[in-house]
Amino acid sequence: MCRNIKPLFNFEPPATEEEIQGASLQFVRKISGFPKPSQANEAAFAKAVDEVAEAARRLLDSLVSQAAPKSREVEAERARLRNAKRFGPAKEG
Repeated sequence: MCRNIKPLFNFEPPATEEEIQGASLQFVRKISGFPKPSQANEAAFAKAVDEVAEAARRLLDSLVSQAAPKSREVEAERARLRNAKRFGPAKEG
């Protein structure tokens, strides 16, 4: 589950609300153990995701870095190369 949480700080363009919400959802799924909550837990689950997203946004807004912002395209290509080395080239379908 949590393998999908990617670093969101110091990128150009900055992380979107959708990316922060997605990372927050993955985090809450991981710590709750629920890929999808039951109806009884749905409200608490959704509230937790929103609260984690809010905390993540505050954190990202308060962090500073002397390093130049990273390029999303360059980082994505590096990830593809790492995955190809680890798992073999992607199959086209």
